[in-house]
Parts: sequence; C-alpha cells; structure tokens
Amino acid sequence: MVIITLWSFPPESAKEIGKRGLELPPLPAYMTMKEYVNTEVGVGIKVITIYEIDQSKIREALEVLNNRYVIFFGVPGFTYSIQVWLETLEALKLVGIG
Repeated sequence: MVIITLWSFPPESAKEIGKRGLELPPLPAYMTMKEYVNTEVGVGIKVITIYEIDQSKIREALEVLNNRYVIFFGVPGFTYSIQVWLETLEALKLVGIG
C-alpha cells in the first residue's frame, strides 16, 4: 500500500518551504519515502511524495502525514492532498476477488 501526497507552492515560497522542511521530524521505521519535484507554468512548484507502508499501519501513517504537512500551513500558496492507493490485489480483495 502507498500513500501519495501531492503538494504545490509558488516559486516565491520556495525558501520558506525549504526552511520548514528542514524542521520535519524523521519518518517512523514503518514508512519509506520517495519524493519528486517538477515545475509547471501557472501552477508553480509541484511535489509528489510516495510513502510505502504496511496496510496494518494505515491509521498511524495518516496521522504522521497530517502532522507532517501542518508545518507548512501559513506559507503563501501552499496546498496539498493525501491519497491512499491500494495495490491491485488489495483492491480486488475488497470486492471479493482474489
């Protein structure tokens, strides 16, 4: 299972985002992270972060991530979303297949 966060901010906020990002606590051992950055005209800087977690830790992981992104509140133009994505076999089990 993965949790994907999408977040964006204007270039003018990049330094403040960077400063606050340095204050983030380390992730718990049950989470791994890969992060990718892109820019888009009219949108600004976009970041996609993929957190791999064990399904049994979903509640804890969502709490960690919600607390993680609060640090960026107040930065002009910062927006984010958190999405839980299931592996195909996990999703099939939910509908009784597999």
